Amino acid sequence: MSDTPSTNSHHASFEGIRREDEQGNEYWSARELAPLLEYHKWQNFSQVINKARLACEQSGNEVSDHFADVSKMVEIGSGAQRPVADVHLSRYACYLIVQNGDPAKPVIANGQTYFALQTRRQELEDSQQFTALSEDEKRLAIRKELAEHNKYLAAAARDAGVESPLDYAIFQDHGYKGLYGGLGAKDIHARKGLKKSHKILDYMGSTELAANLFRATQAEEKLRRDNVQGKQHANRTHYEVGQKVRQTITELGGTMPENLPTPDKGVQQIEKAQKKLEQQQRDTPATKKPR
Repeated sequence: MSDTPSTNSHHASFEGIRREDEQGNEYWSARELAPLLEYHKWQNFSQVINKARLACEQSGNEVSDHFADVSKMVEIGSGAQRPVADVHLSRYACYLIVQNGDPAKPVIANGQTYFALQTRRQELEDSQQFTALSEDEKRLAIRKELAEHNKYLAAAARDAGVESPLDYAIFQDHGYKGLYGGLGAKDIHARKGLKKSHKILDYMGSTELAANLFRATQAEEKLRRDNVQGKQHANRTHYEVGQKVRQTITELGGTMPENLPTPDKGVQQIEKAQKKLEQQQRDTPATKKPR
């Protein structure tokens, strides 16, 4: 049975409690987020917030930019009010909180996917340099980032017990099958009509590459966060992450990755053409201005 209606409800609820300050900056109230994430005791939720603060600090971010300690007035009966501690959270802070929440709660699992994807989308949208790039330049940038994150994913998989090259190929195939609705690497290769020597990641557009980057980063985080052990457990985890990314694409009204167009040129061709152009520009002497 599909859990999409429940997931949509959770996603709508997350946006429903989003606030804006006087400067138009978005934030979430920890007091409002706690019951939504099924934490009914503030003391227990405070522990999750503290873990998220630590994760924020360890990632090199300024904690105060994402966690602002405030107080709010609440009624205690007879119309009287008293101040209680609250924390104003950025979208990234919410992401870290759900990443450190109780994974047994379905709402936490949905929140992990939601805030991870929304945070990533916001990062890309906020980057003027990225949005100014051409499609080919975006493909190069994301492909390089994906190559780097695949190293981290491989290390996390190895720590989980995925040791041999064959084991890792099977592990990767599970991730693809989750994201591509049951299609493995060979199926995707055939669907794209690629030559035997072509790599499927080199023949993806920026949108398809971004979906796979999201799959890779989330799979690595989940393997480590849940301390996954054993090849079968790792394979299942990768499949479920891919499946969750696919589900989120559906909810956002996006195109399924297997239905996205295949670029005519591979990333390596683009890279060679770019290097050739840069070399020509270096070799061409600057035009002197007429006197």
